[in-house]
Amino acid sequence: MEPAQPANREPTDTTPPDGQPPVRSTAGPSPAAGEPALVEPATGPAPLAEAGEPALVEPAHGAARGGAGEHPAVPDDQPAPPARREKSRAERSPRDMALSLLVLLVPIALLLAFYRGFLGGDEPATVDPAPAVEQARAANTFPVSAPAGLAADWRTVSARYRTEPTGATLRIGYLTPEGRGAQLVQSNVPAEKLLPAELSGGQPQGTADLPGGRWQRYTARGNEQALVLLEPTRTVIVVGDAGDAELRQLANALR
Repeated sequence: MEPAQPANREPTDTTPPDGQPPVRSTAGPSPAAGEPALVEPATGPAPLAEAGEPALVEPAHGAARGGAGEHPAVPDDQPAPPARREKSRAERSPRDMALSLLVLLVPIALLLAFYRGFLGGDEPATVDPAPAVEQARAANTFPVSAPAGLAADWRTVSARYRTEPTGATLRIGYLTPEGRGAQLVQSNVPAEKLLPAELSGGQPQGTADLPGGRWQRYTARGNEQALVLLEPTRTVIVVGDAGDAELRQLANALR
């Protein structure tokens, strides 16, 4: 009878029974005292470490194996909440749009009121015709007449004396009491050249009953009409879109 053996002791005889393959022992040698035990990795077989060397332990981080990490995500890893958008134009109410428009219109209205009330924005700029009339008289190229006795609501808006190779011309522009335009033209340019240029090919319409010479009525550009006085040394034209009465008044005022 053999003596009893410890329970954890391997049998010395590893020969398998008849007809069975040999069985390889999976138990390694016991570590010596004081040496760390070998730890087998949790995933798959790995080469056994040499005796006396510590076993390598593979980290089980989720990032390395494509799975979820073992540690929870820190706040820095979470996406920031979306910034609060301002209210778009489509979401604005009609009241908001009306207030915005009012803010723009109020300064404009104040500027217009100041321009019209204090600067006379609606009033046309007036000029003094005297310098141009004196220049034409000093040139002594033709007799020069000037209106006299016109009411204060006849405003002179332009006055110019100009010399050309074919002659000299004095032009004075007026704004009539009815807010129409009228122009007085005096020139020694030949009438056959002056009339087509000033009246845009206007045609005579008969005589006009005016004192101081034989005035004729002419058509002119657009809706304008003209009164023409032909003299040997000059041609006088009163033309504009003013009414016939105002044109006659200007012609009668020439002195």
